[in-house]
Formats: sequence, structure tokens, C-alpha cells
Amino acid sequence: MLFRQMKYFIAVVEAKSFTEASYALEISQSAVSQQIKVLEEDLGVPLLIRHNRRFALTPAGEYFYRHGKELIQELEDFKRETQRQGEDKELQLSIGYLNNYVGSELYETIASFSAYYPEVTIQIFNGTHESLYQELRTRKADLILSDQRRAFSDLYENDILTTGTVYAEISRQNPRSQQEFLALEDLKRFPCILVTAESHEQSEAAYYTDTLGFADNFIFARTIEEARLLVASNRGYLPLENLSPTPPSGTATCCLPLYQGSQPMMRHYCLFWHKDNSTYYVEEFSRLLHDRINEYKNG
Repeated sequence: MLFRQMKYFIAVVEAKSFTEASYALEISQSAVSQQIKVLEEDLGVPLLIRHNRRFALTPAGEYFYRHGKELIQELEDFKRETQRQGEDKELQLSIGYLNNYVGSELYETIASFSAYYPEVTIQIFNGTHESLYQELRTRKADLILSDQRRAFSDLYENDILTTGTVYAEISRQNPRSQQEFLALEDLKRFPCILVTAESHEQSEAAYYTDTLGFADNFIFARTIEEARLLVASNRGYLPLENLSPTPPSGTATCCLPLYQGSQPMMRHYCLFWHKDNSTYYVEEFSRLLHDRINEYKNG
């Protein structure tokens, strides 16, 4: 009963009216008033000071409203997660990531998560920023690892994982590989390799030219493996998505920071998920990935 009375009290405070609260709750005004009166009697203290049709909160009422609202949310989350746990269907977590991501943090986190929670089946897929957003928006993905290209939306948890320098992979055959960094101004005549499906070529190219300042000189690859083979054969350079401070270089290629003018290019990397899908498993995955990234940063 206390749970229901708390909801009635919070509705009255937020509506600033017993009448408006009764409309929102779809019960009579007298029922709302009676339940709040019972609540005050159970607590042994007044929560409201009534002035005809108006009211003000007592100090106890202020406290009860503020903390009661938090408790109601926790109870709703607890109820929803209990229902989720009790469903007959298999527990699943669908995770998307950028298709030119080359770090190991995500895969190591998946391995750790699976060890802790073997009851959860993980489905993983990759894509461009726009295709990942579409999967999240239509709820085909529970959470996505992506870069920040738009203003944060209040519909999602926008969990910033790290902010780092943008790196690019280039062939050691290329004289530019001997430099300390790659400047966009010096790469105008050398193709940039983008990993994308054919349907997203135009939007990806537009983002790199209009927002990031790359030259309109692209080669498109369908997979990261195809893109890296193009790099190894000195066909172009490949911008990378990486969460660790410095991506590893190989014998055929090396990774160098990208500069625009005299400044390194920076990127925010985030986990995104719907706020109403902020389940225990989603939040645990986020925590484990943060821990893994911090381990790399701290050496």
C-alpha cells in the first residue's frame, strides 16, 4: 500500500493540484486525498499544509518527495528487471560497434562479461555510425559503441568512454610513414579508405569532408580486412577507431596520429543505449568496458 500512496503523493506534488493529479492517476480526487491522509497517519507527521484548495510542503514533505521519487524509480527498475529475469525467452544482449574499430578492449570486455554472466547470449555486429544509430533507434541493438557525431539526446544514456586522438594506418612503403604524424593538408592527393556498405558511402564521405575536413578523395572497402589490405598495398590511408592511447603498428603498416593544421584530431567514443533499457546487464557491460579502458590508460 505504501508504494501506491507514494505514487499518489508524488503525482499531487508534481501536478500542484489534487484535481490534476486525480485526472493523471485516473481515480477520484477523494480517493487521492484519502490515501495521502492515510500516508500521513502511517508516518505520524504531516506532509502537506493545506490552504483551502492550495497546499504547501512541510519539511518532512519535501524530504519524502525528493527521496520517495528516487525510491519509486528504483522500485520500478527492480520490478522491470525481475520481470525480465523471469521471462521464458533466453537472455540476450545485442551490441554494435564501428566497422573500422581495431582495438581489443571491446572483445576482451565481451569475454569477461560472458565469464561473469554465462546465462546471457551476446550478439555482436558492426556498421557505420549511421547504421548503428538506426539499429539502436529501432531497438534492434541494446547498446552501441560509436563516435559522437550529433548532440546528445535525452532519450539515450550517452556514456562517454574516452576522448582520444584520431589515428590512421598507412603503408610503410609510403614516405609519409617516417613522419611523426599525418597532416590532412598533405594527404589531399592520397586516397582515404572508408569502411562502409554501398548504401552508406555518400553519407560517410559527406561526414568526413564536410565535418572533419578531409579531401573528397575516397576508396570504399566493405570490411576492415579489405581496407587493411588496401593500406598494405599502399593504395591509401585508413582512419581508425581505437579506444587505447596508441594503436599498435605492424611490419607492413604503421599507425600515426592525424592532424588538422597544428592540432591533433580528437574524437569522443561513447556507449549509447535507450534510457528505458538501462538494465542490470547493460550497465554491467558498460562498467566492465570502462574498467578495461582504464587498465590500458594506466599501463
